[in-house]
Amino acid sequence: MKILLVEDEKTLSSIISKGLKKLSYAVDSAFNGQEALDLFNVNDYDLIILDINIPKIDGFEVLKIIREFDNQIKIIILSAKNMVQDKVLGLDLGANDYLEKPFDFLELEARIRNLLRWQFIKSENIIHIGNLKINTIKKQVYINDVEINLTNKEYGILEYLALNKDRFVLSEEIIEHVWESDFDLFSNTFKFHIHSLKKKLNQEGIIKNVRGKGYIICEVK
Repeated sequence: MKILLVEDEKTLSSIISKGLKKLSYAVDSAFNGQEALDLFNVNDYDLIILDINIPKIDGFEVLKIIREFDNQIKIIILSAKNMVQDKVLGLDLGANDYLEKPFDFLELEARIRNLLRWQFIKSENIIHIGNLKINTIKKQVYINDVEINLTNKEYGILEYLALNKDRFVLSEEIIEHVWESDFDLFSNTFKFHIHSLKKKLNQEGIIKNVRGKGYIICEVK
């Protein structure tokens, strides 16, 4: 899953970004409102974490502009503004959640996980596909109840395919949701990770690729 983090405090932004990347999220960082809108206009994000007190264009205005074009993307306001009227304004402008600073990272993680579940038909915490089991909370993968150790990117690919089960997904779409926006589309990194993922799962045909259609995850008994 790909997240846009809009936070002008660079130390805090770095801490949040590193924490989210450890959980297999791809994270793009913006440090002012204009940069946030520029990134939003050229990339496909699953969720936005938005501070309010940011330079150039404040967070409320960024939220308002985004909602004029997209009513579906999930947005969490992360702000030191703790007045009731600020929370009401943020939610009325279209934020899905409002988290006050200072905050516990575990709570932010839980709120992100909760909002992202609403984006997919397969919204269970535990996804079962044949003898494959994916725990989307703990980011753990099992085959026949034996845990398989995956890298963050391998897990990201598998989770995105599982959440989009029963439809073909182009490699470009997977990359858009699993890698940061500066990823080189012409590198062999994606193919390497797909090959490594298939090898670790050791399940013939669980991930299929059809030229021109993309990748799909299939039930393996």
